[in-house]
Amino acid sequence: MAMSDMYGPSDESESIATIHAALDAGINMLDIGDFYGMGHNEMLIRRAIEGRRKDVFLAVKFGALRGPDGSFTGYDLRPEAVKNFLAYSLRRLGTDYIDLYQPARVDVRTPIEETMGALADLVQAGYIRHIGISEASAATIRRAYKAAPLAALQIEYALVSRGPEATILPAARELGMGITAYGVLSRGLLSGSPVTSPKDIRKHFPRFRGENYEKNQTLVNTLNEIARGKNATAPQVAIAWVLSRGADIVPLIGARRRTQLAESIKALDLKLTPEDLAHLERAVPADAVAGTRYGEEQMRWLDSEKPAT
Repeated sequence: MAMSDMYGPSDESESIATIHAALDAGINMLDIGDFYGMGHNEMLIRRAIEGRRKDVFLAVKFGALRGPDGSFTGYDLRPEAVKNFLAYSLRRLGTDYIDLYQPARVDVRTPIEETMGALADLVQAGYIRHIGISEASAATIRRAYKAAPLAALQIEYALVSRGPEATILPAARELGMGITAYGVLSRGLLSGSPVTSPKDIRKHFPRFRGENYEKNQTLVNTLNEIARGKNATAPQVAIAWVLSRGADIVPLIGARRRTQLAESIKALDLKLTPEDLAHLERAVPADAVAGTRYGEEQMRWLDSEKPAT
């Protein structure tokens, strides 16, 4: 996402070099959204993986609707829309199949069973290999799984975004699904990444605004202190914490430069003991972060945030 100007201007040559460095380091999963940059991200990925398609596991999210001004205008998961989204993704990516295809959100206007039925048809036709779901509640996950064999759940999960632990992660694990965790650095909040570009989407997020941002810097400072004690950086500790939550969780790393990638990969060598984890969770408690993870409008689109029934 960050490679398609969602956090401000990005350098395409550096983005491609970063993807190549990731593949060379043994990372094979690329997480994409067809709405990142209104198709720009998929065309960028196509250039980056040319000649290396068999080395890459492409995970594509779809369903978000965008306006010409870049605004998000809703979601459409009708079966005919699903097939339309896929047709364009296949063309932009220059491939005849996608490894993991998953709706980015739950469309309240379309029964999830209808969406899953369309995805199951696409698996049968050979256009996609596996079906996923993103930001869904435990109840929706179970309904979807009955309609089609779900392979994976994508959900925001981080040291300061731990809501999925109550019911969502248990449901996914009960069904044997893999989990991809995004926002592991809370979009740069935990790494101290500042909002400097007027095009940075984070300027609309409550955690990065006003008093919330000032309060959250206390958590960032605490995390930095803990990281120094481990001869590591705050991003490395935050990534290592997500890795510690289970072998079924793959943290998604939003690096758009090779230097960021190199720093993130070092989290694999950082071993957090049970004492380290307990200290970390006491020092940065889940309920201490100020502000919701999205603005009010986008929060309404999150099935994962609905109260469990």
